Amino acid sequence: MVRSWLARFMAGRYGGDQLNVFLLALYLVLYVVFLFARWFVLELISIILIVLCLYRSLSRDLERRRKENARFLQIVRPVWRKWTCFQARAHDKEHRYFKCPNCGQQMRVPRGKGRITVHCRSCGAAFEEKS
Repeated sequence: MVRSWLARFMAGRYGGDQLNVFLLALYLVLYVVFLFARWFVLELISIILIVLCLYRSLSRDLERRRKENARFLQIVRPVWRKWTCFQARAHDKEHRYFKCPNCGQQMRVPRGKGRITVHCRSCGAAFEEKS
């Protein structure tokens, strides 16, 4: 009974997306900081964030919410890619990474080979690096 009522209520509503998850996480962080610092501004901002998250979730203007999420992802994707690339490189102990001085292409070479000549597959430039 409750499930069908909830399903009927949410029919045609936007629901959750990546922007809502970000807003909810930011709300939680700010509210925890507020609990320790007791700054009124943090409480106000956290309340605004949770209301905005609920508004977006319950909205029936699906196209506008999709556009907002697309803009958010357009801003976040480059940062997220750099972070995952940084994480992968930090855990990769078998290779060194270089950037081509000519075109900026990223290249990976095995560690421990001494000074080697690296050839860029993109532009054909060659340069020496220590692996």
